[in-house]
Amino acid sequence: MAWTTSDRVMTLRERSHAFDVFVEMMDGWRRHLSGRNASLLAFFSFLSIFPLMLAAVTILGFVLDDNPDLRDRILDSATSEIPVLGKDLRDNPESINGSVWALVIGLGAALWSSTKAFVGLQSALDDTWEVGVDDRAGMPAQRGKALLGLAVVGTSLIASIFIAALVNAAGFPVVSNIALVLATVVINILVIATMYRFLTSATPSWGDVWLGAVIAGVIFTILQTYGTRLVKQFAKSSEASNQSMQVIGVVIGLITWMSLIGITVIMCAELNAARKRIHDGPHLHGADLDISIRT
Repeated sequence: MAWTTSDRVMTLRERSHAFDVFVEMMDGWRRHLSGRNASLLAFFSFLSIFPLMLAAVTILGFVLDDNPDLRDRILDSATSEIPVLGKDLRDNPESINGSVWALVIGLGAALWSSTKAFVGLQSALDDTWEVGVDDRAGMPAQRGKALLGLAVVGTSLIASIFIAALVNAAGFPVVSNIALVLATVVINILVIATMYRFLTSATPSWGDVWLGAVIAGVIFTILQTYGTRLVKQFAKSSEASNQSMQVIGVVIGLITWMSLIGITVIMCAELNAARKRIHDGPHLHGADLDISIRT
């Protein structure tokens, strides 16, 4: 018997709605193998970072070759989202050189690997909503939704850069920092809510996904803010005299950072699904669900 269906836990679930939702969320995490899904999401996200950065800097090399000041401001806003890698690029903007072949290869690899990450997210969300395999979107629809996800993320990045430019233009350091953090949180919440709403074959409403999106958006903003420190800590723990070990430390740090993001996104999706199952009425718990599937 799973701990979520023990007599003591079931008694507490009947007494507290919040505890009932929490246990249902954790039981969903167990039944849906969401830890595995979070790991796959982190893996595909890691693979997508490098080609996306290549494509981004190559495009900037073409478009902003004659405007280095604007290029530096955009890099300062956009690349800060990626720990360590973003800072290195920002500190050395002269490394941006437009190349047709680099653009073609970078965009192709970025689109393929990034859509793979979004396809993985779709499968994970379908698991949380317990969508049957035969009821899930086919490959063409999955890739279409993945492109939608890329468009949403790209639009949010442009919005972040635009807001950062407006806030910085105000010239009030304290107000600017607070406004930037709040704007980042709002954008992250909207992006994650959109993912939860449209990247699954289920049909959740905005009301079904708002709580998980808010929690995930806040945690994601914190991870964005302190991601560089986390990655640097792994790099420092490696041998300072061995450059290869430092690189390995950075890679481990990045994967750890992305794993935390993956766990946050999937766990909050499980929260949304748990709330929905409980709201819809009597729901199956743990062993009861396993029996119903077998029969």
